[in-house]
Amino acid sequence: MNVSDEEKRIFISYINELLNTEQVKEMQNYIQHGKTSTFTHCLVVSYYCYLAAIRLPFQFDIKSVTRGAMLHDFYLYDWHIPEKSHKLHGFVHPGIALQNARKHFTLNPIEEDIIEKHMWPLTVHKLPVYKEATLVLMIDKYVSLAETLHIPVIPKDYKKLLRELSYCKPAY
Repeated sequence: MNVSDEEKRIFISYINELLNTEQVKEMQNYIQHGKTSTFTHCLVVSYYCYLAAIRLPFQFDIKSVTRGAMLHDFYLYDWHIPEKSHKLHGFVHPGIALQNARKHFTLNPIEEDIIEKHMWPLTVHKLPVYKEATLVLMIDKYVSLAETLHIPVIPKDYKKLLRELSYCKPAY
């Protein structure tokens, strides 16, 4: 999929505030699926969500979908290390990510819905309200499965994107 320089510039502008915080950078220290860091996972999900939102024939709040996707796994721990606080990681991490995001950023209701409900249907009682949250949960499932099965899912221009986000170290 060809992405214009202007589209990349807009994408970066939407998440720049998030990426410039130590807390979001800390996500580079935790593995999400396979060998993928939580940071890379969230950035890839955010990028694909942004591209889908600008290309699908629906009206999305593109900035909210991009930001919410970047923060959807903002839980800041290694879920592979057994610990009582995240024993049921799949069920509890959306709430932890939402608490962390609220602590560090001003969120709108769409962004909160994305973060809190991205694990549906696992979290049966947390059905998405906004179409942006549904988009993120679908793309998150696709990216997560690909990462777990070691199927290449990183966009072709990912390394270039990371260079443009010069403060981010590549995780691939």
